[in-house]
Amino acid sequence: ISDLNNLVNLSAKSKDTQGRAYSAGIVNAGVFERQNAVRRNENTDRKKLATKHGRYEVEEIFFATSHARSGCLYQSSCLTVNNELHCTFHPAMPIVSEEQNAEFAESFIELLEIISGTKEPSLDYRDAEEADNSISIPKVIKDLPVAAAVLYGVWGIGSHAGAWANFYDSVMQMKAAIDDPADFSAALNFWIFFAVAHPILQPVLWISDVLHGTPGPKIADLVPVLFILGNAAVIAAVSASKEIRNGLNIFALSAFLTYIGAGLDGKAGLGDFNLALDDNYGGKVVRGCPTYEEVKQESMNDFDLEKYQGLWYEQKFHDWTQFKEVYDTSLGIKLTADGKGWIDDFAVKGPAPDAARLSWDKSPVASGAHYFLFGRVDENDPKGVLRESGFGVEFPDYIVDVKKDPDSGEYTEAIQFQCLERGGVRVFEGINFMSRKPIMSDAEISNMHDRAEKAGMNPYGASPEQMHTVARKPEGDIDNSWQRMWKAIGVDKLLELLAESIEDGGR
Repeated sequence: ISDLNNLVNLSAKSKDTQGRAYSAGIVNAGVFERQNAVRRNENTDRKKLATKHGRYEVEEIFFATSHARSGCLYQSSCLTVNNELHCTFHPAMPIVSEEQNAEFAESFIELLEIISGTKEPSLDYRDAEEADNSISIPKVIKDLPVAAAVLYGVWGIGSHAGAWANFYDSVMQMKAAIDDPADFSAALNFWIFFAVAHPILQPVLWISDVLHGTPGPKIADLVPVLFILGNAAVIAAVSASKEIRNGLNIFALSAFLTYIGAGLDGKAGLGDFNLALDDNYGGKVVRGCPTYEEVKQESMNDFDLEKYQGLWYEQKFHDWTQFKEVYDTSLGIKLTADGKGWIDDFAVKGPAPDAARLSWDKSPVASGAHYFLFGRVDENDPKGVLRESGFGVEFPDYIVDVKKDPDSGEYTEAIQFQCLERGGVRVFEGINFMSRKPIMSDAEISNMHDRAEKAGMNPYGASPEQMHTVARKPEGDIDNSWQRMWKAIGVDKLLELLAESIEDGGR
């Protein structure tokens, strides 16, 4: 008790809590008539307090304890007089309004009555309101959204339990093998950033297609009226029912974890979302990253980095830092003036027509957006190795193989391979098939797969089933009311300014 009193005293003096560290405090002075009276000078005995004094009678007593040392927001002071409990409810005003205080007092007294057996439990006033204004729904139906979401979550997470377990083991192995905690955190955060980004994008694309696929009249030829009304109805339903709210929240979290689990399991797209650490190929786990000499091809013997500069069109990739939902991906590679660094102007458009059939041409980045990657050229590395930096980590970017124009000697095709390894665990691998021309024939793509297989890259994701083909835009210009709106509000200029600031900041 002394410790509690000390705690209350310290709380009352605290500048942080302003003496309001507790939500409610109850003082019960007991039964008035059982208390000892004050000892008078002429009396040696302390008699019990009485409610009757001659022709006067004390019927009720209400008192209030000080807030200075109570440390609570809702204060109640109680005393029993003439077999009746009298309570004073005196919260900290104006923090608590008179209406809130009255509501608290009524609920408190009702609780005491129920506990004492003098009153049967009644509906909460909120439940009573709902009962008056809506049709009674059986509890099993009300709980259905939450139950369905929980079942989906258990199934979704459980179906990839093995992949989650393998991931955890790999992370623990990596942590144990890395001396610097910052190095471990950087590698793990790199993985987390892109693992999270992919599932977040999916509902955005779905909502976008719903928006642009909704029929009926549109406001300013942009947003369908029916879409707005539908959103209002959904918001109203979610606001009115905590069961629906809870069900949606559980479902969203479950879907998020299930999607990542599918990535760890290799079931969400081997080309763009193969998240497994040290994943397996052909039933065999392939650990770590190969050396450059293990994958380098003869075409790299006289490699000239100066000739490698310029515009490249990405044809296929195995790379979870990229998204299958984009199209027309290109890379503009150039060296810095001193030749010790390089800049990659990574240009994309999105979403791809196949990823968002109804909304792809309404996107603010349908005409393109740029992101700049930066790296360095280490004089101690072989000529075909670049160092790529981003998101707190640096890893090698191997140029494994190039194809030359027989007449000019210019590079026309290239195979790149990035690999991030920490503590003997492969965190990330990226493979890019690139060409100087936007479109390659099936035979040319097949030949690149053959060359990658010869380089020993299939275990790392270079086989046809493990790579994603970059989509190309259908012929024709993109012109609609949404594109005109983006241009009118300056989104194109904002994207250009953002790209310039990123490029300047990385120099």
